[in-house]
Amino acid sequence: MKQRTIVIGDIHGALKALVQLLERVGLQRDDRLIFLGDYVDGWSQSAAVIDYLLELEQRYSCFFIKGNHDAWCADWLNGLEANPSWLVHGGQMTVNSYATFSDAEKREHLHFFKRLQNYYVDEERRLFIHAGFSSMLGPEEEHYTSSASWDRSLWEMALRMDGPVRKNSALLPQRLHLYPEIFIGHTPTIYYGTDVPMHGCNVWNIDTGAAFTGKLSAMDVATHTYWQSDRVQALYPQEKGRNK
Repeated sequence: MKQRTIVIGDIHGALKALVQLLERVGLQRDDRLIFLGDYVDGWSQSAAVIDYLLELEQRYSCFFIKGNHDAWCADWLNGLEANPSWLVHGGQMTVNSYATFSDAEKREHLHFFKRLQNYYVDEERRLFIHAGFSSMLGPEEEHYTSSASWDRSLWEMALRMDGPVRKNSALLPQRLHLYPEIFIGHTPTIYYGTDVPMHGCNVWNIDTGAAFTGKLSAMDVATHTYWQSDRVQALYPQEKGRNK
């Protein structure tokens, strides 16, 4: 059976949604799983999400990309004072989720966060990155490595260039010529009024708002077939996630 590459969007502590989603994907032993980052911050099971990802890694070929929320969490696990912005944007729920974890368990999770990749390029030259990049030469030439976890200009540009401009490839910015396809998270599609993956030029946005009012999504990168969890809020009816 041909190996599938499945890309998974931002989880934000929603273990129930992740388990449900992967059941709907129907994982096969040879599947390759690429997670786009932001594993924590939002719902109450952030620490449990990391435990589950470590278990998945024992059974499947997994690639883990670093999100901006993961960087905040890693700093805190490494002994730095919690970033106030992080606590406001879901970090407090993550701190709470570690209340029963031992120092050894926290160190294991810190090791996980430290080995996250800024981006991944597969054998078909498809790029997987949490947010984006600004260098015309690609993320490997990015001056600030944090851009991979924070940059939104790539997605905004892809949306603007879609449609008539896209049909004239000479008008497309160089960044969009570097890879046949780019898969990102970071910017929830619910900001644009939809809770399904969005497509702009050759960029696919798989963050469908799981941290807020949306769903958790996964996509087969070869066929663009996608699967989704239930609305995450319905799976955590007593919680707010990152909703105000």
